[in-house]
Amino acid sequence: QVQLVESGGGLVQAGGSLRLSCTASGSIDSIAAADWYRQAPGKQRDLVAGIAGGDSTKYADSVKGRFTISRDNAKNTVYLQMNSLKPEDTAVYYCNAILVLDNGWGPRSYSYWGQGTQVTVSS
Repeated sequence: QVQLVESGGGLVQAGGSLRLSCTASGSIDSIAAADWYRQAPGKQRDLVAGIAGGDSTKYADSVKGRFTISRDNAKNTVYLQMNSLKPEDTAVYYCNAILVLDNGWGPRSYSYWGQGTQVTVSS
């Protein structure tokens, strides 16, 4: 069964760092692209960073220069390195990935969401 699992969240003081991981497990061919989103209490889920083919990346203005998205294709894992964290970065962080699977009908792309990981930044 294909799953997407996030890890690495936690409690950190302002100015600190965390690295989130998003790992795809099961019979997958590759991760075509992946995005990190976050959702604070009472707010909508917002796109934070994304990585696509050729390792092109994009970032929300609020995290540019502080967050870095990267991938390890051999481990089927996407990372979000978060530096200089601020209290306003507090949220549940979700990974959304486009996974390439071959279920016998040729390679197909499917979108998966992880369960989320809590990041809390104290002032």
